[in-house]
Amino acid sequence: MSDVRVLAAKTLVQVVDGGRSLNDLIPQYRAELDPSQGGFYQQLVYGALRHYLSLDELARRLLNKPIQRKERVVHMLLVLGIYQLWKLDLPEHAAIFETVDATKPLKKPWAKGVLNAALRRFTRESDALLDKLQNREGYPGWMARALRQDYPDHWQAILANGNLQGPMTLRINERRQSREEWLARADTEGLAATPCEPTPSAATLAEAAPVQAIPGFVDGDVSVQDEAAQQCTWLLAPQNGERILDACAAPGGKTGHLLERADIDLTALDIDPARLDRVRENLDRLNLNANLVAADASDLKAWWDGQPFDRILLDAPCSGSGVIRRHPDIKLLRKPKDVDFLTQVQAHLLKRLWTTLKPGGRLLYATCSIFQRENSAQIQAFLDKTDDARLVPLELTGDAEVPVGVQWLPQPNGHDGFYFALIEKTTTG
Repeated sequence: MSDVRVLAAKTLVQVVDGGRSLNDLIPQYRAELDPSQGGFYQQLVYGALRHYLSLDELARRLLNKPIQRKERVVHMLLVLGIYQLWKLDLPEHAAIFETVDATKPLKKPWAKGVLNAALRRFTRESDALLDKLQNREGYPGWMARALRQDYPDHWQAILANGNLQGPMTLRINERRQSREEWLARADTEGLAATPCEPTPSAATLAEAAPVQAIPGFVDGDVSVQDEAAQQCTWLLAPQNGERILDACAAPGGKTGHLLERADIDLTALDIDPARLDRVRENLDRLNLNANLVAADASDLKAWWDGQPFDRILLDAPCSGSGVIRRHPDIKLLRKPKDVDFLTQVQAHLLKRLWTTLKPGGRLLYATCSIFQRENSAQIQAFLDKTDDARLVPLELTGDAEVPVGVQWLPQPNGHDGFYFALIEKTTTG
């Protein structure tokens, strides 16, 4: 079996230098580890990426001269060592010894002395080093500036909350049992959970647990889904007999929830056939069915039969800025030009999908972003140039006031950052 710290360091290299996503890397590297080490591996990787820009700054200050570019795994071991000393409740001697010892399988004897000296210096000078830290929250400058501009009263809390681990929240399948019934069952089996408000289907675990240990998961009684994502179905409010489109459906959490709420004719659309397989797996576990279509949602000729939909869920491609705590690699992978491109994609999808909605029908626009360019500004622009579009007021309290729609911000032990806007097609344009 591979050394857990070496694999964590290699993962960081792949993300930071290679631009790879954790979604691809985590399963690949975990397969090389003893199962008992998987949790610690993910703790190291996710934690180090949450604070990477801060840790990298500290690492450079601790070194007398930079580690050569070709030795990036060693540099990342130093980053991981600093993370353990700064952020984890580990004995100093153990954190230093294990990090230095991880150089053995690399067969780089010079690295042992470099890491040992740098980490011991950190233990001696940590207060002074942290006082001088320029990027304490570990966000790229462009992202911090954008959040400060969008949320003058909330941006510091947003940065801090984005560095916390998100809670594990479940969606109760109310076709099988009520939330109260499931909570009682969980309590009987020794699993502590509390209901989420104002989302009737949601419950948050006191501590994360393997899905196989969650009562009813295998049988489809519950699913893992953040409270904010669950709100999409409640706001769209599907009704029995309706024809509904779930655009950009993968990995299928919202698809399953829509089908749990009502007996509907549902088309689940996604551009990526491989990701659509995830939707199929989720529906199989829930024993539910939908019409799954692999196509570009904006290319209507490729998938639409011309019959209009009663309701559309457009969970639009976005920056993911509202779920950084769950995907910390976003801090390093996302660039300003990506947001420019995504806003164009969102506007195009809105325009094209609007033509597939019947008069009197409703479209819910949702993103897991907190950038207003992707959210309220996007919807305001759509409303301004779409004569038959009317914004529907939502009975949902936001975490920050925005011109249009409802904005949730990431909350400690609460929901992710998410945006919602419900639009109705009027019968007269």
